[in-house]
Amino acid sequence: MLDVPVLFIVYRRPDLTAQVFDAIAAARPRRLFIAADGPAHVGEISACEAARRVASAVTWPCEVLTDFAMTNLGCRTRVSSAMDWFFTACECGIVLEDDTLPSPDFFRFCQILLERYRDDPRVVHISGETYRRRRESEYSYHFSKYALSWGWASWRRAWRLYDLEMRTWPAFRRQPEGSALYDTDDERQYWDGTFQQMYGGRLSTWDYPWIYACMTQGLSIHPAVNLVRNIGTPDGATHMTTNPFVDRAIGALEGELKHPAWVVRDRQADMDTFDDRFAGAVLKHQRSWRHQAGRPGRWVRRAVSSAFRT
Repeated sequence: MLDVPVLFIVYRRPDLTAQVFDAIAAARPRRLFIAADGPAHVGEISACEAARRVASAVTWPCEVLTDFAMTNLGCRTRVSSAMDWFFTACECGIVLEDDTLPSPDFFRFCQILLERYRDDPRVVHISGETYRRRRESEYSYHFSKYALSWGWASWRRAWRLYDLEMRTWPAFRRQPEGSALYDTDDERQYWDGTFQQMYGGRLSTWDYPWIYACMTQGLSIHPAVNLVRNIGTPDGATHMTTNPFVDRAIGALEGELKHPAWVVRDRQADMDTFDDRFAGAVLKHQRSWRHQAGRPGRWVRRAVSSAFRT
C-alpha cells in the first residue's frame, strides 16, 4: 500500500475520473482526499454527482476524506482551496486531477523523492511530466524551474509559498533577478505577460501563481521518462482549446532510482519544456510568420497564453 496521501480533484467528467481512479486504486493509498467542485448549472448536477460516486468507490483499506463544494467555485478557487485543505492535513502528498492519468511508477517516484527531499528547501515540487528531449543521462530525474501540474507532489513547507494574488510580482519584476530567470526573449515575453495578466485578475486559474512561486523560490523535479498523460478533451475542459498531449506515452522507471549528484537545473531541458509544454514553438512560428508578412504580432502572446492549458 502507498504510504503517501493522495488528493484527487474531480468535477463533472465521470468517464475520465474512472480511468484515473483505477490508477489510484492500483496504488492503494492509505489516505485518499477527494475534492470536487459544484455544478455551474442544473445541467451539470448529474455529471458532478456521478464523478463523486466514481471517485469515492474505494474497495481497499483506506481513510477517505471528502471536500465537496455545494456550488461552483471555479478552477481558481476550487483547486487552490482543495490544496489548502490537503496540505493543512498532510505534511506532503500527491495531487491528481480527473484528467491526469499516471503510470504505476509515478507513485513510487513521488514517494521516494518526497522522503529524500523532505527537509531540503531547494526543492519545492515533483512533476510527473517531462519534456526533456532524449539525450544520454544516467539519472532518473533532473531539476527544472518549471512546476508542471499534470500529476505532481509537494510538501506543506512548499505550499506555504503559494499566494493566489501574486502580491510580490510587481516588486520581483523590477529586480534584476526578474529578467535573469528566463533563458530566451520568448520566455521572458510569455511569462512576463502571463504573470501580469494573472496579477491583474484577467486569468481565472490556480496554477500560474504556483509556477511563479516555485520559479522564484526553488527547483522542481522532472522524471527521466514521462509518467503522467493528460487525457482531457477540449469539450469537457474548463480552459483547454486543444490537447496536443493526449497521445503522449507514459513510461516506466527501471530498477532503483539513480539520483543526480547535484541540485542544479537543466537549462536545455527547460528550453525544451517551454517549447513543447508551453508556447515556445508557437511563438517561434508566429515570429517567423510576422517577419515574412511584415505584420505586428502583439496579439500572439495573448492568443497562446491559454493554448496548452486545462
